Amino acid sequence: VLLAAAVCTKAGKAIVSRQFVEMTRTRIEGLLAAFPKLMNTGKQHTFVETESVRYVYQPMEKLYMVLITTKNSNILEDLETLRLFSRVIPEYCRALEENEISEHCFDLIFAFDEIVALGYRENVNLAQIRTFTEMDSHEEKVFRAVRETQEREAKAEMRRKAKELQQARRDAERHGKKAPGFGGFGSSAMSGGVTAMITETIIEAEKPKVAPAPARPSGPSKALKLGAKGKEVDNFVDKLKSEGENIMTSVGKRSVEAAKVLAPPINMESVHMKIEEKISLTCGRDGGLQNMELHGMIMLHISDEKFARIRLHVENEDKRGVQLQTHPNVDKKLFTTESQIGLKNPEKSFPINSDVGVLKWRLQTTEESFIPLTINCWPSESGNSCDVNIEYELQEESLELNDVIITIPLPSGVGTPVIGEIDGEYRHDSRRNLLEWCLPVIDAKNKSGSLEFSIAGQPNDFFPVQVSFISKKNYCNIQVTKVTQVDGNSPVRFSTETTFLVDKYEIL
Repeated sequence: VLLAAAVCTKAGKAIVSRQFVEMTRTRIEGLLAAFPKLMNTGKQHTFVETESVRYVYQPMEKLYMVLITTKNSNILEDLETLRLFSRVIPEYCRALEENEISEHCFDLIFAFDEIVALGYRENVNLAQIRTFTEMDSHEEKVFRAVRETQEREAKAEMRRKAKELQQARRDAERHGKKAPGFGGFGSSAMSGGVTAMITETIIEAEKPKVAPAPARPSGPSKALKLGAKGKEVDNFVDKLKSEGENIMTSVGKRSVEAAKVLAPPINMESVHMKIEEKISLTCGRDGGLQNMELHGMIMLHISDEKFARIRLHVENEDKRGVQLQTHPNVDKKLFTTESQIGLKNPEKSFPINSDVGVLKWRLQTTEESFIPLTINCWPSESGNSCDVNIEYELQEESLELNDVIITIPLPSGVGTPVIGEIDGEYRHDSRRNLLEWCLPVIDAKNKSGSLEFSIAGQPNDFFPVQVSFISKKNYCNIQVTKVTQVDGNSPVRFSTETTFLVDKYEIL
């Protein structure tokens, strides 16, 4: 049984120690302090025994990687486990030094726990340990990208609303006594003080549109209150002022409240549609599209029962040969002849308060001209190193791609890449040996860009290149243009939310 794994100095001071059985701190510190005194420098052994335990160790520059086991433990298995422990440490630490080990101690402990459980070795290799500790999630990346986009939009909406309120106040002051359009306050006896009342009325009138929650609770309540953290709000307003926005304090506070209430900045009507597309694409490094598959769907959400019997008018301007498929309960003939989505039985209603997929489409092709964003990665050997030139070009100019990350793999253990020219920003992930090229927006105005860097390696080391992005415009031009009621054909207000995501985008 493996009792403990530790990284210690040559004097026996423990830097990181992980116990796999119940042991006190004084016991483990005593065992490690005794370890250097037991070693015999004249011999080439990598283990030392005492009456109670066996030390299996490996020197690492000024440190030791030590496993403390029982004397009954299989030494061959222990040596194999020790080798794996020794290979794990350089994965997390750039230098085998005391301060570097201390800095990454928790990463090492998590990795140690993947190797050994309850004193017995798990059947894992280095690649699996890296995967398990990383816990990388594509869904989390997409969620974060969506959240950042929503936060940016909420801030932009807040600034726009603040400017509108300022303009309304200036107009009221300019008109003085008349102040047309604000009803009830246009009497000739109005004084300058009433102008302030008008401004406050405008602010109060604007507020319910974006923040339906009441500003003042009727009694004492433990519910979460918006605007309770006054300091944070004031700091936010100060930040806006530093950016050139002249905002009244009351307006700033209400706008911040609005931004917090509207986490998704989309104004959802009683009839809301979510149009989502996902692309899976594989290209060759020398050009040519190996496979591209795109799946799209329209999800309908109705929150008011009186709008449950409706028809959606779909406009399909796609010229790429998309295969469309309606839900089995949708009238297929009506959709084919009039491009309308309605139920087969017009007397029936769509489900309330649930997302219903009413139309889906699929596009599969190997036509190179259909690639939305082309990536050309060109590594060329130069002595002991490789000069890598990589460029992107947006082929589909109607798209606007946000939070684009182009990920280039790097050879392990060769240091940091030397960046030459770059459009956008980059991040070097030394643990995963990746170079991430980050571009906030790619659209018709910013349709191409390039990155140059050099690093030791072979041309094959820099593939596969992977791309991720998110867009609020869909690839196949399929949109809902109108919603009408079945009875009377009267129009219905609706809202749409469009998302274009990457499932897989690789250049092999």
